Amino acid sequence: MPTIRTDQRTAPAEQAGDDWEDGAQEPEFKPLSREEARQWRARQPQLSPWRLVGVQVLVGLIAAALGGLLTQSAPVAWSVLYGAASGVLPAAAMAWGTTSGALSRLTAGFAQAAFAGFLMWEGVKILLTVAMLWSARYLVPDLSWLGLLAGLVLVLKVYGLGFWLQARRRN
Repeated sequence: MPTIRTDQRTAPAEQAGDDWEDGAQEPEFKPLSREEARQWRARQPQLSPWRLVGVQVLVGLIAAALGGLLTQSAPVAWSVLYGAASGVLPAAAMAWGTTSGALSRLTAGFAQAAFAGFLMWEGVKILLTVAMLWSARYLVPDLSWLGLLAGLVLVLKVYGLGFWLQARRRN
């Protein structure tokens, strides 16, 4: 019968617990002074949601024009434009709701309420996007689903582009 050494079986669990028992300290938390906080904010420029929405509008218009020119088809151009609008209009509603709406003024200073407001507007954005995509077949004559999805995907990629540019700006 093989023998099992208990020290081998329990060593990782014991070692994990030893770190806490040996008195390993967490790094001490030091709050920033008002001036240090101001300097930190100056080094961390905010990405405006309205700037992102504006770039989304621009990308959507360019994509619709290119789609129409490349295919020589007005329905494709309208489909791309509607797909872009399905991403831009909900994003604009969320930007309005989180930045200039009455809810943002009510929740200022309350992290949990602000987070709940953000989740609510994210839900509104998702529902509005789904409703627009569902109604596309009724609103866009000779709908090109490929064009609609291309327009939607292109404007959604603007988020990633914005965050990538923001990260490059910090470095």
